[in-house]
This record gives sequence, structure tokens and C-alpha cells, in this order.
Amino acid sequence: MSLKRTVAIVLRQFYLFRGSPARILPMFGWVAIDIVLWGFITRYLNTVAAAGVNFVPAMLGAVLLWDFLVRVMQGITTTFFEDVWSRNFLNLFATPLRISEYCGGLVLASIATSAVGLTVMLLLATAVFGLSFFVYGLMLVPFLLVLFLFGVAIGICACAIVLRLGPASEWLIWPIPALLSPLACVFYPRSALPVWMQYLTFLLPPSWIFEAMRKIVAGHSPSPWELLGSAGLALSYVLLAGWFFTRIYRYAVRSGLIARYSAESVS
Repeated sequence: MSLKRTVAIVLRQFYLFRGSPARILPMFGWVAIDIVLWGFITRYLNTVAAAGVNFVPAMLGAVLLWDFLVRVMQGITTTFFEDVWSRNFLNLFATPLRISEYCGGLVLASIATSAVGLTVMLLLATAVFGLSFFVYGLMLVPFLLVLFLFGVAIGICACAIVLRLGPASEWLIWPIPALLSPLACVFYPRSALPVWMQYLTFLLPPSWIFEAMRKIVAGHSPSPWELLGSAGLALSYVLLAGWFFTRIYRYAVRSGLIARYSAESVS
């Protein structure tokens, strides 16, 4: 695996951002709107709730963590879509570029873009709405790590779906975070769901993270074994996503699909 070829994927994104400032605004614009909207909602809830109840660390913190996961996923898919929109796959894979190097470049590009969004969210949530991350302590590090890994897994799987079904399937990708959010237990505990849905939440690492976050806000300590289990589960999904993307890519090359890649759906 060549680090130079991996960094080249990131460098291409840098040139795209440098040449088109309009691409920079979505990196922090939407997350800023989310934080401002939910920040005022939590302020309102604090005024009507019983004394001593603070919705800021529970709800605004959950919004920030979930938006971080979404930005990680979208950082990967958007980098991939740049190659979809420009019909650049044949140019890329006519070179010695490996799948692992390409996926590594997608992840590095996502780290850069999601870091910008996370910084904006932290500044707004702390300076404007008084969200103190000292409430979560050192647990914030494993929280972000697990959500990052799961966001990477979703992003790579989403890229594989579009590679297999064609650019017209892009509309299937954007709703994925919204579809997963009910089972991720972002704003409510797992016990609020029907029993059959609770079993599904155990398969999603974010549900463990948000449960642990609510325990900390309530003054309890989360189980380290649950955090380790969620990290292992998220890492397993990353490996599975890499395998899935590789299988789809090999099928696209073997069947000639990659040469027939167009704006329409492909079979």
C-alpha cells in the first residue's frame, strides 16, 4: 500500500475545494444550523422543565455527536461522488491505485472535512449555548472514536451501493442517517422503543454510545465493557464494509460495468 497514492486522493479534494469556494460552505454551514436550532430548542425546554433538569448536555450533546457521525459518512460519500460526477473511475483505476489506497484516501478526506464541522459545532455549542464537554470527561474520546468508525463503515457501504447500481442511485444514500437514527437512540433511551426494535439497537454501535452518554449526564458511570463492545462492533463493520466495496469493485471490473458507468442505473 502506497501512502503517496492515498494522499493523492486527498490532494485532489484539496484542489477541488481550492478551486470552488462553494464546496467549503456545506462543510460547516449545515452543522451550524443544526447546533443553533437545537440549541434554542434545549434552552426553551429548560425554561418549561422542572427545576434542576438540564437538556443541554443530553440533547444538544446528542445532536453534536450524531452530526459528527453524519459528517464522517458524508465526507466519504461526497469524495466518492466527485469521481462519480466527473466520470473519473477509469482514470483512477487505470493507474496502479489499489482499492485499499482509494478507500484510505476517502477516509483521510473525511477526517479533514469532519474535523472542520466538529470544530464549528464545538465552538457554537460551547460559546453560545454553554455546553461544557467536561461533563463527559475522557469518555468523549471513545464516543467520537466509535462514531467515527461507524460513520466510515456506512460511508464505504454507501459508495459500494452507488458503484453497483449507478449514479442514479445516489438518492438512496442521503437518507441513510435519517433511517438509522430511530434505532440509534439519539434522543431517547433504548427502553422507549418496542421490544422487537430494542433487539435491533444492540447491532448499532451508536445506540451504545448514546446510552452511555445519558448515563454520564444522569451522574452514573457507563460500563467500559459496553464501550469496548461497541468499538469492536464498529471496527467489525468497517472491515465488512471494506470487503463489500472490494467485492463490488471486482464485479464492476469483471463485468465491464465500470466502463459503462453513466448517469443512468446499471444492472
